[in-house]
Amino acid sequence: MTSGTETFVEKTSKLYQDYDHLYLRIFATESIAVLVEGGDVTTPEVLKAIDRLHQQVNTIPGVVGTASAAMVIKDTNYQMTGQHIIPDSQGEIQSIIANRSSDIGMLIPDDTHTIIWVEMAGYSTDNEKIEILRETEKAAEHSNFPPSYGVIVTGDPAFMIAMNNEMTTSMVPLLMISAVLMIVVLYLVFRHVRWKLLPLPIVLLGIIFTFGAMGYLRIPLSMVSMSAFPILIGLGIDYAIQFHNRIEEELERGEDEAQAVIETIKHTGPAVLIAVTITGLGFFSLFTSSVPMIQDFGKLLLLGIIMCFLSSLFVGVTVIYGLDNLIKKKNNKNNQIKGSNNAIKPEQNSSIPSPDPKDSKIELFLKKITTLSVNHPILVLGIAGLLCFSGLYADSFVPIQTDVKNFVPQDMPALIDLTHLGDIIGGTDALNIIVKVDDSADPEVLRWIDEFSEHEVERRANIYDASSIVPIIKSMNGGTIPDNSADIERLYQQIPAMRKDRYVHGKNMLLMDFGIGNAMNDIGLKGVSELTDVVREDIAWMSPPPGVEVTITGNSVVFTTVIWSLTSGRVTMTLTGLILVFFGLLVIYRDWVKAVTPVITMFMVIGWAGGIMYITGIDYTPMTATLGALILGVGSEYAILMMERYYEERDKGVSPVEAMEAASAKIGKAIVASGLTTLFGFSALIASPFSMNSNFGLVTVLDVALALLATFIVFPAVLVKLDEWRERRKVLHVGSARHRDRFIFNSPDVDAQ
Repeated sequence: MTSGTETFVEKTSKLYQDYDHLYLRIFATESIAVLVEGGDVTTPEVLKAIDRLHQQVNTIPGVVGTASAAMVIKDTNYQMTGQHIIPDSQGEIQSIIANRSSDIGMLIPDDTHTIIWVEMAGYSTDNEKIEILRETEKAAEHSNFPPSYGVIVTGDPAFMIAMNNEMTTSMVPLLMISAVLMIVVLYLVFRHVRWKLLPLPIVLLGIIFTFGAMGYLRIPLSMVSMSAFPILIGLGIDYAIQFHNRIEEELERGEDEAQAVIETIKHTGPAVLIAVTITGLGFFSLFTSSVPMIQDFGKLLLLGIIMCFLSSLFVGVTVIYGLDNLIKKKNNKNNQIKGSNNAIKPEQNSSIPSPDPKDSKIELFLKKITTLSVNHPILVLGIAGLLCFSGLYADSFVPIQTDVKNFVPQDMPALIDLTHLGDIIGGTDALNIIVKVDDSADPEVLRWIDEFSEHEVERRANIYDASSIVPIIKSMNGGTIPDNSADIERLYQQIPAMRKDRYVHGKNMLLMDFGIGNAMNDIGLKGVSELTDVVREDIAWMSPPPGVEVTITGNSVVFTTVIWSLTSGRVTMTLTGLILVFFGLLVIYRDWVKAVTPVITMFMVIGWAGGIMYITGIDYTPMTATLGALILGVGSEYAILMMERYYEERDKGVSPVEAMEAASAKIGKAIVASGLTTLFGFSALIASPFSMNSNFGLVTVLDVALALLATFIVFPAVLVKLDEWRERRKVLHVGSARHRDRFIFNSPDVDAQ
């Protein structure tokens, strides 16, 4: 399970290098906030409890610094009296707070709240953060705060740890719900075969294969890729159902087990393999994303469909062969015991259930829909096309959700605590600006930082404050910056290391922070991106001294870039998928009709999906942005399986309309069974407590339903129309060739020769 910067940004990119190597590893710290609230937080009893907490967390491995009002008051009291303790007098405490208001302001935002900041390195691992958080919570419990005061351990690290834990634990019940729903669907829809629940353990075996292969290939799980497993269950069960349905069909005809296996592999094997290949090409478009976790999502899906296919082909078919063989042997043995001398026909001996009247009704219904579609192709395609292009237009108005806090359950305690902290201290979003210099004590550089900071705070409405080493130097030097490097170096040596290292790194790097409040909520993704561009333009206009390089980075910049890449890249991802699917089919079939028909069908579904997003009011998130590729991967499979059966029937010499009706009736039940099973598998995601997952599940369920609808309504109209058109062309071509040959043969020149 990974959730670090490398899951969002390519390690080779400049964005990653600036953020991870320069900012996180040199300047950044992540802070756990211990919020104390209740009555007056400046009483000696409360401050002494804070001091006890402060001393305990300082001993936790991985903690690089702490900040609290108690620490400031003790240090000030030591300077005044020589005693490094919290005064017992409330008056003395208030006097110190009044004198050090600039240092204590952020630590005591009001009379009833105070905050202890526990800082860890920005590059701390997830395990280190979890350990520090756990030890901080223990320290808070053992600090003996007065009973009337509440202590809350919160902050961004605490929120992210809670979110990861919630996501991990929620996936197990989701998979169980998915399995239960699939059992129900298989009982209802797949009743015409024996061992109707067999596809489920077959696909679960494929999922186990997938987990094992992920371990060997070092493919990690992330926030997005965890949702691949319901998808793989839905797709994998489709492969198992197709093989299961065909071998039962062959056995029902009276074939012996071996011949039934041969016919199944001969006809269904290539069809499913082509479907797997085209599904893989649809998923391959996920690799066009610049976000590593989307690429890992694509790797997981590709690996999963291969493993599920192998499980269905080798294990599923073999198990049915063995079970049918065992039943025949058992029946023969029973008949011998009864003394029966009559030969028993294979079809009487295989315990194959007689056709259910409900099954024939399903076949009749599918046949009627197909007939209606092929008899009114202009009407069907006209309505479908109109809805498609309307949906594509509406898709451009679907908003993009950028706040991670909206992805999680709104009643999650960690979110409530973090929101409460934000209400007290305001937003903590920032633009972090790294200044690379030859000499970090150069007065000219410090003056530029001072002037540029002042300009941005005054002129840019969404920049509320600026912090750097400059205000500290000015406060130590009577409000001015020294004129020479030697004096600045002397002042640097007097600043506590923890405070100085926050803004200065060696001789060649400085940090400048611009506080932008709660910008992600206030001005949104686009606003933060535009503000970053404005600051970049201001840097070019108010250029720093020669030889100085300025880089804008930080959480806000990285997050904005990542979310924009995830969501804005969806159009490119979908178009790439369509092109890959088309050329993949063209290479496999060497027939443009077979290549273009599934693409047209899926293009319709993609347009309809955009309309569904707009109508339901569901925003685009990192997960729903991948829907185009998923529709291509899932939906094209149904179209290809239908097309394979259609051409199998055409090879028997029947007309296009008759072939489509037969294909719809014979393979339609299996497609409906696998489609509904897939649909119910996805529907388990709707139960997820995470809105990002539940919305993804809802939209995917609707899209799978649309893909099924398109397979039986749009696909037959397109394929039959194109096939009939090509047949007419062939007839005209043959007729014109015969006419030409007859004309040449009867020509006087020919007679003369």
